[in-house]
Amino acid sequence: MADEIYPAATADIYNRRKELTPKANEAFEAFSKAVFAEGALDEKTKQLIAVAVAHVTQCPYCIQGHTKLAHRKGASDEQIMEAIWVAAEMRAGGAYAHSTLALTELNKLH
Repeated sequence: MADEIYPAATADIYNRRKELTPKANEAFEAFSKAVFAEGALDEKTKQLIAVAVAHVTQCPYCIQGHTKLAHRKGASDEQIMEAIWVAAEMRAGGAYAHSTLALTELNKLH
């Protein structure tokens, strides 16, 4: 990532994380491998979901990594962008849906 707000995810960082918590690191890697393995959903679909979720969670490392992986699994640029638009709609839709809480409170005040 140029113009670093976030430091690069380097092999040194990976190795340090692994060194500090080897069992947790191993468990996370096994979990990740199992989650993204072919199953009821194909790997491309799983990566497209990951691209969308990465945009909702706003993780730049996940956005970059899963965009590359989705592409490698055969997702087109258009499919990747559509997944991002789904994420944008869901995030905006969440704010819209939660207006129910504010409107309910306002109704109590009147």
